[in-house]
Parts: sequence; C-alpha cells; structure tokens
Amino acid sequence: MGKHRRLGGYRLLDEIGRGSTAVVYLAMDAHGREVAVKELIPELTGVQEAIDRLAREMRAQARVRSAYVARLLDGAITAERPHVVMQYVPGCPLRDLVSAYGPLRGDRLARFARRLALALGDVHDAGVLHRDVSPHNVIVLGDRPTLIDFGIAHESGAEQLTRRGMVVGTPAYLAPELIEGERAGTASDVFSWASTVAYAATGRPPFGRGSLHGVCFRILRGQADLDGVPEPMAGLLRAAFRRDPARRPCARWFAGALAPAGGGAVAA
Repeated sequence: MGKHRRLGGYRLLDEIGRGSTAVVYLAMDAHGREVAVKELIPELTGVQEAIDRLAREMRAQARVRSAYVARLLDGAITAERPHVVMQYVPGCPLRDLVSAYGPLRGDRLARFARRLALALGDVHDAGVLHRDVSPHNVIVLGDRPTLIDFGIAHESGAEQLTRRGMVVGTPAYLAPELIEGERAGTASDVFSWASTVAYAATGRPPFGRGSLHGVCFRILRGQADLDGVPEPMAGLLRAAFRRDPARRPCARWFAGALAPAGGGAVAA
C-alpha cells in the first residue's frame, strides 16, 4: 500500500474486499484493535453522489444495535479520503463457506436462520432497510451470522431514488416488488432473508442461475427451488416468498418460529 498505509488514525494492514465504489481494509486502531475500514476508490472521492451514498450508509448503520450486525465505529465523510470504520467481523462469507464445505444442515441451519432473522429484526426496529441481504453480505463464524454492508441501506421512511427498470441489490436474492420497481419495505428484506437461508440449506440460489432475465422471471413467477430444504424450514421459506409483501410475516415472527421447542432461546 506504500504511502497509503495509514488512513486517519488507522493503520491499514491488508485489503479484504473490493467493489465498484469502495475498498475494504483490515486495519488497526490506536489501541491495537482490529477494525474494518471502507474507503471510496480514488475515482469517486470528488463525486457527490458517491459521497452522499457513503454518508447514508454511515447514518443507517449508526442506528442499528445488534449482536448479529457489524457495528459502525467511526467515519470521515468530508475527509480528503472519505471512509467509514466498522467492527471487524472474523469468519467467512456465507457464499464462500457453502461453496467450500457444503450446505448447512439440521440444528446448525435452524440456528443460522434464526440469528439472521434476529439481525434483520434489529435492523428494522431501528427504522432501517438493508436492501441487500444475500450470501456475500453475511459473515459466518461457526453457525453465527453477522450481517454486513449497509451500502444501499435506507432509513425506512426516506425517499428511495430507485427508478423503474433500475435493479438495486443482488438480483438473485431480490423480492419481486423490487424487480418491478416498487418501493422497498421490511417485507422485501424478509424475502431476501428467505433466499439467503435457502442458499445456506441447498448451496443453490433458490431462483436459479443464468441470465438476469431468467432469474427475474422465476422470482416474479414464484418458482423457488426448495428441493432438499427440510420441513418445517421449507414451509417458513414459502411463507417468506409470498408474492404479496403484505402477506409475508415480519423478521421477528420468523425468529420466534425458529426458536427451539420449549421456548428456550438460542444461545448467543
């Protein structure tokens, strides 16, 4: 990294992620603690739209308090190198974990699904929509998921700038109303939760792979592939995949439905 080995009060140790708008580094703070630093790529540091999006991400993530969501720690939107600082979450993205070791099974799958529903419930209780729940935005350590990346999150009452025909999020995990250009809501996140849990259970995106057109067609037609998902999990996912967002239960309902028999809480 040469001359860029420091950013603000943080020492950058290694690049751990890169997207079209930002780079994420493993870094160390002044007290020797590991953190994750997300910095806009140099080409976007003067682009107001990119800076505004980073500011929205920071505001949204600052509102959420959850054992299953990465915490916002710091940020400097107006700095020469705009960045946000988040809790570093050890583990492996769900996408990579399932690809390397196969689907989650049995009680491990149930604990994963419940904890991810709890994460989403905490996000929604904070008045935030995540809008990109998918296997690459869930870090797993053991069977403990942590939801990351609020890059396209919104406060639930905020104006949404999505235009008809403009898909925002990971298409294979999007709710049908978003594909049709409607407003995102908590039920849209619930649909994406179910798609992510289905992937964890089978190792396959529930609406298939291939062309964007084909995937979106299957989502709009409700053609979810749940082959291999055990009951009662499959029944819960079918409820979350209901075409009408108003008929999908909320994230807290799913967390309750996935609680162990007898009402005991899943250990944190």
